[in-house]
Amino acid sequence: MKKLFPVLFILVLVLAACGNNTSNSEEKASSTENESITYESEDGPVEVPADPQRVVVLSSYVGDLIDLDVPIVGADAWSMQNPRFEDALKDAEEVTEDDLEKIIELKPDLIIGLTGLKNLDKLKEIAPTVTFTYGKLNYLDQHVEIGKLVNKEDEAQTWANDFTKRATEAGEQIKEKIGADATVSVVENFDKQLYVYGDNWGRGTEVLYQAMGLNMPEKVKEDALEAGYFALSTEVLPEYMGDYVIFSKFDDADTSVEDSESFQNTTAAKNNQVYEVDGNAFYFNDSNTLDYQLEFIKESFLGN
Repeated sequence: MKKLFPVLFILVLVLAACGNNTSNSEEKASSTENESITYESEDGPVEVPADPQRVVVLSSYVGDLIDLDVPIVGADAWSMQNPRFEDALKDAEEVTEDDLEKIIELKPDLIIGLTGLKNLDKLKEIAPTVTFTYGKLNYLDQHVEIGKLVNKEDEAQTWANDFTKRATEAGEQIKEKIGADATVSVVENFDKQLYVYGDNWGRGTEVLYQAMGLNMPEKVKEDALEAGYFALSTEVLPEYMGDYVIFSKFDDADTSVEDSESFQNTTAAKNNQVYEVDGNAFYFNDSNTLDYQLEFIKESFLGN
C-alpha cells in the first residue's frame, strides 16, 4: 500500500502540469485573439484585431481574404453568388451596408468596404471599419494592402511577386503564339446590355493588359480605357471586338447577340477565338480570382 503513494503523488503532479499547460495555451490563444494592431487607413489610423476571426466584407475583397485564410462571416451579394467562393462562404451571411441589425448579430471583429459606404459611422460602432477607394491602388498593391490590414503582409507580398512572374511568363508565351500585334477584347453581356472593358475593371482585364501586356483594339482604348467600361449596341460591336475575345456571360443574360450577324462576322467568332466565361466567377480582381483568370487565359490561348 505504501508503494502506491509515490505513484499517486507523481500522477497528481503530472495532471496538474497538464492542466497548467492547457490553461497557459488557452490564455496565450485568448491573448493573441485580443491583441490589436494599428492600421494606417486612407482615413487615418484604425485599431484592428491582429488576428481577425469574424470579418464582414461589403465589397470586392472576399477572394483576397480567402487566400489569406481569414474567416468571413458576412459578404456582399456578388461574392455570395460567386460559385468559386461557395465552399469558403458556406457559413457566411449575405449582407449590405443597410443590414445593420444583421451585421450586429454576426458579431464581426472587422468590417471592410469601399469608400462611400453608407452608414459608415454606425458600422464603426459595431466593429473597426476600414474602407478602400477602388482603383486608388493597382490590383497587386491592393492585395498587399489587404494583407497589411489583417496582419499578413508578407504572405500577400509573396503572392504578388509570384503572380507577376507567372503572368509575365504566360504573356510572353501568348504573344509569341498569336503575334505581337494581335488584339484582345473583354466583352460582357449583362442585364440585356453589352459592355467592353478597359484595363482595370476585373473580368481578366488586369491580367491581359497590365500583367501580360496584350493589345486592346483602338476603339476600346478610345472609349473604355479611361472610364473603365463602355456600353455597346450590337450594331457597333464589331468595332470593339479584338482578334481574340474573353466573353463574360451570366446565366440569365440574353444570348441572341451571339447569333447576330454582327457577332458572327467578326474575326474572333469566325476563327473560334471567343472564349466564354461565367460572369459570376470571373467578375473580380482579387488574388483568388486573378489566379483563376490567369489559368483560364493560359489554357484558352496556349491550350495547356
